[in-house]
Formats: sequence, structure tokens, C-alpha cells
Amino acid sequence: MTRPHTRHALHSHLLAIAAAACAAGIAAPASAQSEGGLYIAGYGFSFQEVADRAIAQNPGGRPFFLLSLPPESQALATSAGGPSAAARDRVLAANGVLLVCQRDLDSGRINAAGLAPRVVAVRGWPPAGSPSLPPGERYFKGENPANLPASNEALRRLRSTCSD
Repeated sequence: MTRPHTRHALHSHLLAIAAAACAAGIAAPASAQSEGGLYIAGYGFSFQEVADRAIAQNPGGRPFFLLSLPPESQALATSAGGPSAAARDRVLAANGVLLVCQRDLDSGRINAAGLAPRVVAVRGWPPAGSPSLPPGERYFKGENPANLPASNEALRRLRSTCSD
């Protein structure tokens, strides 16, 4: 029988492992087998590393989502060259959706005018009491659901990452 303090330590350890996996861009499980997960470039993982992992874990054109946080979002700029541009093109060719946070565009951390085509801006959770995302709704007005994960878990993680 596990003692309570040992069980608590094990639970804390598992939570730490799960948090590290999320930061590493490990895919969240998708609700449907036809859709891959959400991958995040940033938190110490380069765009190229995350792009390679996402492509390898989603063979056969299964769609997946790759969010790039600054400074890794530089790979999504039209001015990106060499390996960064090649990785970006491989993601698109593999049916990946390239994402950035709307908050990073609003703050100027990412230059919207300099983004390559097909990069989608994603909004985070609205402030408490805001009517912009009605209770029970998954998408903001004007959002294209095809550009966002179908998995509730992946969409929650995406919105949480992109919140202010």
C-alpha cells in the first residue's frame, strides 16, 4: 500500500513530467485519429526541432498544428531563409497549420506584415466577463475552425498559451 506522502510525491512528479512534455512541444492527444496534435516552438525548443517532430509524428498528411512563440516565430517571416524557411515549407507540405498568438502581433513582438502566407493568428482566452467568446462556444466570431485543433484539450492549451 502506498503511503499518502509517497502518493503525493508521485503525483507531483507526474505533473512535473506532464508540464515538461507540454513545454517541449509534445503533441496533445487528438480527439480524432484523422488529426494530429498541437506542437509549440519556444520554451527552449527551436522551430526546426519542433517541426521535425511534428512531421515525423503525423505521417501521411494528417493535419497538425504548430504554434511558434517569439523568438522562434522568426521562422514564419517572409525574410526567413535557409533551414528556417525550409522547415516552414516542410510543415506546410506535410499538412501542418502554422500558428502565432494574436497577442504577439498586438504587442509588436511579431510583425504581422512580415509573416509568410498561410500563418494563422490565434486569440487567447478573453478577459473575465468579456462577451467576445460566449459561454459554451469554442471559437471567436470570424475564426475558421479548420485552422484550429478539434481536440478540446489541444484548443484549451493553445488558447491558454496565447492568453495575456
